[in-house]
Amino acid sequence: MRVAGLMSGTSLDGIDVAIVEITGRGWSKRVRTLAFRTVPYPERVRQAILSVSNAPAHTGKISRLNFLLGELYAEALIGTARRARIRLDSIELIGSHGQTIFHEGAPVSFLGRKIASTLQIGEAAVLAERTGIPVVADFRPRDIAAGGRGAPLVPYVDYLLFRHPRRGRVLLNIGGIANITAIPPGARPDQVVAFDTGPGNMVVDALARHYTKGRWKFDRDGRLATRGRVNRDLLDRLLRHPYFRQRPPKSAGREQYGREFVEELLATGLPVLDLIATATAFTAAAVALGIERFVRPRMPVDELIVSGGGVHNPRIMAQLAAFLPGVRVASSADYGIHPDAKEAIAFAVLAGETWGRRPANLPSATGARRPVVLGKITW
Repeated sequence: MRVAGLMSGTSLDGIDVAIVEITGRGWSKRVRTLAFRTVPYPERVRQAILSVSNAPAHTGKISRLNFLLGELYAEALIGTARRARIRLDSIELIGSHGQTIFHEGAPVSFLGRKIASTLQIGEAAVLAERTGIPVVADFRPRDIAAGGRGAPLVPYVDYLLFRHPRRGRVLLNIGGIANITAIPPGARPDQVVAFDTGPGNMVVDALARHYTKGRWKFDRDGRLATRGRVNRDLLDRLLRHPYFRQRPPKSAGREQYGREFVEELLATGLPVLDLIATATAFTAAAVALGIERFVRPRMPVDELIVSGGGVHNPRIMAQLAAFLPGVRVASSADYGIHPDAKEAIAFAVLAGETWGRRPANLPSATGARRPVVLGKITW
């Protein structure tokens, strides 16, 4: 089955498009990537998304953005297929994660009830209409309805692609948020542990934009972090946050590490380059802390396989290796999966499972009461 996966994450870099061929059945499936491309968001669109993410916003603005993103997703897919010389009508299905503007996986009190909720925008009806291809979207709400946190969902695909009979593997994706999937040697799906470790690139990106007055959207090759000094007192204080003692399943997002968090860092009065160096170390240290507290007691950790934008930051990769001695730290590219494409590939695979009416959440990762079929189909 030929499926396109669309992903736009919390880092707001743009729209990742992967077109894949899925063959086989069950856990013996094989996934071959035919094309991959990232289409950056126009800056005005990026700022508009930021303005409605975890912030009071007019419903009209959210509605317009929802339909606009549907148009942009369609244009990104059509352009990617054209560049790769893949006929659009050869794609049988689209899996679209959408753009998360609010995620609250743990229930909170609301109007006398305990409610968890999540909201992704990027209108599937527009995407289906512009491409003529059925779309699976809105993956997270069904897991929340089943008592889960709606995240992480990628561990299902991590298990499919990376499990090993003899080696303990931890899959790390460093997007806006960093998350891990821990797969013990020879594990069954219900033995997989997965959770968000804390910030990924989100805080560093925001500080880099602040320091460069918007000229840089991220810290290219970790150059800014290299020019700063890690403030140990601040780093230790950040790592004492209760989130890092909370047992999985757990998830994090812009509500913890967005604008307010960055403003608090800037309010310390420390040099911005030192804040960038400290935030970079914070990302790596939080990953290592999560592994030491919640993974190593359950399994050996032989390999850390990294994907997402953070894999291109040599500073983060070096710090991961330093914080996790004896663990092989490598890019997912070394295992045949483009590090920037992995999550788009994942939502193509998850869409295929939805199409076949197969559950595709891992309750051990999300905390759901049971496996459920994810997503909603728009014909």
